Amino acid sequence: MARLDRRDLGLLVLRVGTGAVLAAHGTQKLAGWFGGGGIEGTTAAMEAMGFHPPKHSAVAAGLGEAGGGVLLALGLATPAAGAAAAGAMAGAVAFHAPAGFFAQGGGYEYPAFLGFTAAAIGLTGPGRYSVDHVTRHVFNQPWMVALAFAGSAVAAAAVVGRRAGRRVVVDPDAT
Repeated sequence: MARLDRRDLGLLVLRVGTGAVLAAHGTQKLAGWFGGGGIEGTTAAMEAMGFHPPKHSAVAAGLGEAGGGVLLALGLATPAAGAAAAGAMAGAVAFHAPAGFFAQGGGYEYPAFLGFTAAAIGLTGPGRYSVDHVTRHVFNQPWMVALAFAGSAVAAAAVVGRRAGRRVVVDPDAT
């Protein structure tokens, strides 16, 4: 039996914790769980925030968070999971940026932290205690890292770019 590796154990804790937070946020958007607005409420919020088309933006944000979070927690398709979650958080950062950095003022501190953490896990890999490890990293190949993060960056730029130029003032607690 292989000896316990603290780095792999640390990655497991980081993956599961970050993935659970992201999955919870995403299921608020998609299913209305944990007091969220569900897809209808999220669509209305996206429209009010200037994201267009609003329903596509709501679904993309929910799937990026929930799907990316679940995959991160499992350590499955880790590059794609990290990239999807980071891309979803880029949209949240774009919305919160006008309020400055700190979360207590409605700023982008929290979504930036989640996005950077998800990206770091996607780049670093899941560690030994993961589904990717069990499947011999079939969904965690070096070329997938580049492809996943490039795709996420292009998608995030398109979504944020469509919103650019629309000055919308919305209560940051509504997200």
